[in-house]
Amino acid sequence: MNTPDSHAESRADSAADLVAAEDVLLFVNAAITSTGQREFRSRAVDQQLSLDFLHTYVRVNYRRVYAASLALDINHHNAALIVRRLLETSDEASPEERRTEGRLIAARLAALPPQRVYRLFGELRRAKVNNRRTRAIMRDWLAARPDLGHDAVKYRAGLKTVARHIHLPCPEGRGPLAEVGAFLFRPGRLPRYEHGMLDAWRRAHYEQGAVAELPFTVAEGFAAKHGMKREVFLKRAAPRMTRLERLRTQEQRVVGDRRPDVDLTLMPLTRLALYVLSLGFEERSERRAELTGALRVAARRAAGAHAGSWGRVHAVLDDSFSSSGSGQKRRRPLAVALACHHLLEVLAAPGAYRGLWTSGARDALLVHPWGPTPLGMRILDALEPGVDGAAPERLVVVSDGWDNAPAGLAGEVLRVWRHRLDPARRTAVVHVNPVYDAEGFDVRRLAAGVATAGIRDAEDLPALVEIARFAEGRTGTTELYAYLDRQVARFTSGEGTTAVKRLESAATGARTAQEPGEEAAS
Repeated sequence: MNTPDSHAESRADSAADLVAAEDVLLFVNAAITSTGQREFRSRAVDQQLSLDFLHTYVRVNYRRVYAASLALDINHHNAALIVRRLLETSDEASPEERRTEGRLIAARLAALPPQRVYRLFGELRRAKVNNRRTRAIMRDWLAARPDLGHDAVKYRAGLKTVARHIHLPCPEGRGPLAEVGAFLFRPGRLPRYEHGMLDAWRRAHYEQGAVAELPFTVAEGFAAKHGMKREVFLKRAAPRMTRLERLRTQEQRVVGDRRPDVDLTLMPLTRLALYVLSLGFEERSERRAELTGALRVAARRAAGAHAGSWGRVHAVLDDSFSSSGSGQKRRRPLAVALACHHLLEVLAAPGAYRGLWTSGARDALLVHPWGPTPLGMRILDALEPGVDGAAPERLVVVSDGWDNAPAGLAGEVLRVWRHRLDPARRTAVVHVNPVYDAEGFDVRRLAAGVATAGIRDAEDLPALVEIARFAEGRTGTTELYAYLDRQVARFTSGEGTTAVKRLESAATGARTAQEPGEEAAS
């Protein structure tokens, strides 16, 4: 028999579940969008303080979710923070939690750029986190690196710090580890190195020809020491540059031709959008076919199996002045909007996409940050049926959420639309926001009933739409936890390589045998 007390308890449990789900989504949005850097409307210190509070709050109250966030498309900054705080507080976790955390840490470290991992290990050493589990993670991550000699040259300070912290065995004599140890701790002892990269570094001190054999970031210092002309150095170093390094040095390397000598279609979509926006209007117009074609190819690659599956899609894209970002994240909000524009065109059914810029711009290639943010007016336009009289199946808003022309109109339009004109939810409305609001501890929302998710890279849009549905308030923690569990299983079971297996063993605290001879040329 149901009593008033049982009904009250049920309502309390339901409210608690809703609060928990909101807290989790709050943190996920922050972990996707915030990098602790300055934004258009908030200082770097505000971002850092807000992010630090969220990490502590979620780790203490929802440790399971905190660790599971490593399996989501969060940015590298927050992934490194989560790994560090999980390792710093291992004693707070149960054995089962430590096992799950170990698998997640292993998979995430394998996916992070090496410079991020070396920086993370340095922070752990400075924080005096020196337990057996942490040392094992460091040791086995190093053992999984494809070429420690390359790391010794490119990330010398980071590798030296880690080697000292874990007491990496570097025997005397010859061999890969012996040479790395001599290079790091006994420079000048060996007359030459068998490892090509290490010997190139030795010869680069007195031989200009060896400079071009080094990684670009290391070679720059030697080129300056030898007084090499910048143009000559860049021409010789070009074969060893990454695509991004070649793009950054294009104007210095090629005189009279500003076209990059890299295949733009191979670049990630958001990175490509940033490059396009860095060009002047005249150059964008001159290279219209090339740039538009590259953006469309990158968008098709990012859409993958989702291409053409979203039906009729209308989008509102924010190119207001605030999309200029900040000195640290220059034009990134606008780049995300431009990348989403091309991606949504591929995700929609053929000929069923319509993109509306807040400034009224009609040429996506020439957009630039300008004017106020009339989201309400553009949303009204986007909700109108197309030329065939059909309403959109999806409305996607890409904006920082600062609706100010007039203020609050977007939220009111969406509220009336959802409750009066479309209560059956025939049109799915999703708001993706590329900017973290430090004061509100979340990305800024347009309306209470509208699914909102943080976004950093446009490539993550299909996955974020799935996360955003949990923000509508119609699902509780059961569905959200089930989704997180699926993501954790997918993230930790995909890689069957020796490196990942070894890292998993280390992260769970087991002692593993190091295989110093397991190296390959990068």
